[in-house]
Amino acid sequence: MSRPAPCPIYTLRGAGAPLNTLHFRCPGGDTPLLFSGKKGVIERLYGSQSAKGAIHMWNLNSRRAEMVVEGHCGNSVIWVSTLRSGDSLMSQGRDMQVCLWDLKEGRTEAVDSVWTGSVGFCQCSLLETSPSNYLLAFAGSQTEEIKIIEMPSKSPVSTLIPDTKLGMVMCIKLWKSDSGLGPLLFAGYEDGSLLLWDVTQRSELSHVKAHPEPIMCLTFDPRHLRGVSGSCEKKLSSWMLDNQNNIQLQDCVMLVNPGVSQLRIRDDSRLLASAGWDHRVRVFGWKKLQPLAVLQYHTDMVLSLAFSDHQDPRQRLLAAGSKDQRISLWSIYNERADTG
Repeated sequence: MSRPAPCPIYTLRGAGAPLNTLHFRCPGGDTPLLFSGKKGVIERLYGSQSAKGAIHMWNLNSRRAEMVVEGHCGNSVIWVSTLRSGDSLMSQGRDMQVCLWDLKEGRTEAVDSVWTGSVGFCQCSLLETSPSNYLLAFAGSQTEEIKIIEMPSKSPVSTLIPDTKLGMVMCIKLWKSDSGLGPLLFAGYEDGSLLLWDVTQRSELSHVKAHPEPIMCLTFDPRHLRGVSGSCEKKLSSWMLDNQNNIQLQDCVMLVNPGVSQLRIRDDSRLLASAGWDHRVRVFGWKKLQPLAVLQYHTDMVLSLAFSDHQDPRQRLLAAGSKDQRISLWSIYNERADTG
C-alpha cells in the first residue's frame, strides 16, 4: 500500500512577495534559522509603491521572522547564503550587487559589496577554500561571461567566456574535485548547453547539449560525480562525469507537467527535490531517480528549495518557497526508509 501524501509540518507567512531563494543555517546548539530572499518590484502601480525586495531571517523555534533586512535598494533578492566559518550572510540582488552582512552585530547595512554588472537571474555560487577565504562566482556584464573572484580580498581569479555563442548564462555551480584539480565550475546556458570549466586554467573541460531549451537550474553531487538539470520541458536531464572529466548524459526523468525552477540534493545524497511550475515539489531517490513523493500545498509556482543542515538527521527539513508568498516546511524520509 502506498503512503498517504505528506503535509507540511508548518508554514511561514508574512514575506509579502514571491520567495526567490532559501537557505538554512542550523548549527548544533544555536537557534535554527532559515533565510529567504523575496521578489521586489519598485515601480509605482496605480499611484502606490509595491513590495520591496528583502531578506527575512526566520527563527525556526518561534516560527517568526527574527530580522528583516531591506537591502539591494528594494530590488529583488535572488540568492542568499551563509559562510560556515562565521556569522556572515551573503545576498545577491537585481541591483547588480552581492552584499555581505555581519550577523553577529545585527546590522541592517551591508559591511561590504561586490558589483556584478549582471542584469540576469543567474544565482551566485560560493566555494569555501579555507576558514578565512572563499571563491565567489557570478554572471558578468557580458551575456556569456562568468567571473570568479577570491573573497574577502575581491582579487580576480578567472573570467570564463565560451568559444561559441551559447546565449545568456542561466545557472552555475562551483565545486572542488578530490582528484587534485583546482576548483571546477558547471554552467548552464540559454541554448541548453552544459559546460564544465577548469577555473584556474580558464578552459572548457567538457561541453554537451543537455536540453533543447534554456537550462533553468542544475545541481551536482561531488561525492558521486553525478548531476541533474532542469528547464521549461517536461523532463529532468541526469548526467555524470567520467574519469576524464567528460560530461556523460544519462537517462532523462519524465515529469507530469513542464517547468522546473530549482533542484536540490540532500547532503546525505539520498534525496533529490524539484521545484515545479505546476505548484508542486517532487521528491526522488537520488540513487536511481525513483519518484517517491509529490508535495502539494502551494497555490502558485514553487520558486525555491532548500534542505536543512541539522546535525541530527531526524531533524532535517525541506523548505519550499513559492510565488504565493508562503514557505512550506516538510519532514520527509528522515528515517532509514528505502529511497531508491
